Amino acid sequence: MKSMEEMIQAAQKAAETIQTQMNDMQAKLDAIEVEGQAGGGLVKVRASAKGRILRVEIDESLMKPEEKQMVEDLVTAAFNDARDKADRVSSGEMRKIQGSMGLPPGFNLPGMG
Repeated sequence: MKSMEEMIQAAQKAAETIQTQMNDMQAKLDAIEVEGQAGGGLVKVRASAKGRILRVEIDESLMKPEEKQMVEDLVTAAFNDARDKADRVSSGEMRKIQGSMGLPPGFNLPGMG
């Protein structure tokens, strides 16, 4: 049987490994890009899987003062589409890292989904 000191050292090492993996995952998620669209592609939003908005594209055909409310609604819908895609990518990546740690399915560590 391991001594208490050995078990504490093993736990600390495991915690450091998990922290390193989490930091790596956060960097990876920030590098993965997703695109949300609305209005059949008239409005597009690019975001990182971490949720950082990178770019908004609005088709020139929407640039009319009388279309202001519609453009605002489409931008909102495109943001939501991008956020949804970012959440799905993020969840998938977190499941991969949990699996690599040997954690049972459904086990949730704080900050991992």
